[in-house]
Amino acid sequence: MKIIMTGEQGLIGSYLKKRLEKEGHQILYTPDIRGERKNILNIDQIKVEEKIDMLIHLAAHCKINESIINPELAHTNNVEGTFKVIEFCRKNNIPKIVFFSSSRILSKEKNPYTASKIYGEELCKAYKSCYGINYVIIRPSTVYGPFWDKTERLMHKFIINALTGKDLIVYGNPETKTLDFTYINDFVDGVMLALQTENEEYDISGGEEYNIHKLAKFIIEKTQSKSKIIIQNEEIAQPQEVKLDITKIKKLGYNPKMGIEQGVIETINWYKNNLQ
Repeated sequence: MKIIMTGEQGLIGSYLKKRLEKEGHQILYTPDIRGERKNILNIDQIKVEEKIDMLIHLAAHCKINESIINPELAHTNNVEGTFKVIEFCRKNNIPKIVFFSSSRILSKEKNPYTASKIYGEELCKAYKSCYGINYVIIRPSTVYGPFWDKTERLMHKFIINALTGKDLIVYGNPETKTLDFTYINDFVDGVMLALQTENEEYDISGGEEYNIHKLAKFIIEKTQSKSKIIIQNEEIAQPQEVKLDITKIKKLGYNPKMGIEQGVIETINWYKNNLQ
């Protein structure tokens, strides 16, 4: 297939791009805010001169706390950005879009980020009904792995802080705060299965709810760090307990192989070798 991919320089995008290319697909254009084209809002500047089979839309502002401080981040990048991308599909007769939403839309907590992702999902469905553009909606859950995460999400911050002797901060009740982590290779396996379908939504995780305070202690132990764990009040509108139902994607043959603790060890070892 010939594919356009937005957000290919992030963790998911970089791994997925390598996997697709390994399996013989061509990634023809890769608009990314960190790349030469600067922003997906300018995606209409791309001149499509050949038939494109699919557009994979990963680019987004993905930090809930930052979107609460400045809601315009979610609106500009996720609402306007997604509209620009799917309009690009319509105008260039691209028959299928793969939209990366978020498992956080399933939580009771609501915020500008989750609202922007719900909008994206509904827009995909609207463009299917009105213009016949097929879609696949992917809802990732806390994907992590060997990669320098410039967005500095939780796993990255915990490991870097432990390796550099800084405190690890747990926001919320240390006894009940959980996330459902997904090792990057497992996640890409799930995405590859989902790509073979049309007009479906899939929640993808490692299928293992894990306590955040326990994770912080585990990382400190494995890095032999002298860092301390600091407990602070839960952040505004942040999900406090996350566990996904991955029954639907498992019906396609998805079977996550990497347990959270082994995955964290693999990730720590990579960070140790790339800390500079």
